[in-house]
Amino acid sequence: MVHKGYIRYIKSISLKINLTMECKGVTMDSKTRHHFKKQLDFLKKIRGRHTELVSVYIPAGYEISKVAQQLRDEQGTATNIKSKSTKKNVLGALEKVMSHLRLFPRTPEKGLVIFSGNVSQKDGVSDLQLFSIETPEPINIRIYRCDQEFVLDPLYDMIEEKDVYGLLIVERNEATIGMLRGKHIEVLEHLTSGVPGKTRAGGQSSVRFARLREEAAKQFNERIGEHFNRHFIGIENLKGIIVGGPGMTKQVFVDGEYLHYELQKKILGTLDTVYTEEYGLRELIEKAEDLLSNLEIIAEKRIMARFFNELIHETGLASYGEKEVRHQLMMGSVDTLLLSDDLDKSRVKVECGNCEYVKGVTLDSLSVLKLREELSTGKCPGCSNIRLKIVEEVDLVDELSALAESMNSNVYIVSGETEEGAQLIQAFGGLAAILRYAGEKSA
Repeated sequence: MVHKGYIRYIKSISLKINLTMECKGVTMDSKTRHHFKKQLDFLKKIRGRHTELVSVYIPAGYEISKVAQQLRDEQGTATNIKSKSTKKNVLGALEKVMSHLRLFPRTPEKGLVIFSGNVSQKDGVSDLQLFSIETPEPINIRIYRCDQEFVLDPLYDMIEEKDVYGLLIVERNEATIGMLRGKHIEVLEHLTSGVPGKTRAGGQSSVRFARLREEAAKQFNERIGEHFNRHFIGIENLKGIIVGGPGMTKQVFVDGEYLHYELQKKILGTLDTVYTEEYGLRELIEKAEDLLSNLEIIAEKRIMARFFNELIHETGLASYGEKEVRHQLMMGSVDTLLLSDDLDKSRVKVECGNCEYVKGVTLDSLSVLKLREELSTGKCPGCSNIRLKIVEEVDLVDELSALAESMNSNVYIVSGETEEGAQLIQAFGGLAAILRYAGEKSA
């Protein structure tokens, strides 16, 4: 269900997102990326009852007049649609797009993306809305599509982390190949070998078994190299490769140059690790802090480690829970506000139209819908009249971020894909803070 209050909210953040991206250029900080992804996720939820949602991508430098002419042609085609409601919605969406294009004497520097269509989920009800996005990266494709959903993949590609690191853990009997993209660690493949263990047999048998072990280990290393090459040769933005494992096994692999020569040049270093598979890859990243010091995932691990350290040692500089964090923000005692990008809640303000009753509550999207239904029949606690309504609905991340910035506090959006980010959402409700000083607790 897509309700108008949320649509107004999305529209209200649209301009802010565009201006932030325009100022910062292509590189987005975690907060800006969170906003942009939230906007895309909202648009992704919209489904047309029929093929009545219009997506228009205009590449940088393309003439607006040519797009307008194409849309006029599409209007002519749409008049042949048999379903009256579908025809009405498609023609209405096209008219909204054409009206919006008249605001632009020329295509914006990076291009323009416009979405329009009926967002109502009720039969026979039309609620035509338009969403316009100036993208953080130049648009290089031209798209017109009328479908049951908006075309969003090119925009999701823009916020996908570009830099890639290859990860490899090598042991005598097994190996794990993985990838680090942004803050996401992925296991690509786990290999096992038939390298025999050491034998106590003496004489010629021990020499023969040693030779067999050496040959089997070499073959296993060659197989690891072949599989690793298949995963990473040709990958754009491959910034480096990190190899881990116990003892000398990893160094033997690196020195043997089992990787393609282009990949061999990208090896940043080798590190001692104990584990394999996903946990081993996470261990490898943690121990590669010096090699990856400029990456967001390392910065995130450091800031979360700081929070956990303050919490464990009970210094009074760790705060969590919405009530307590909000209180510390208002006191100006927050140094860094930590917010999960999985935090999907809104701050809702309810007012009575008859008296001075005002109440602010924090709810998830489903609870907001239930509240709207309850307010239609519920009575005001102050005057008992049925005049209650939602007058404001703001994303909790936006609201707390704005409060933090007004107090000169730092804001950090923590990814839910990392182990630390998962702890933030599961154990602390998705929000916490590191304080400048031990402030007074909330009442």
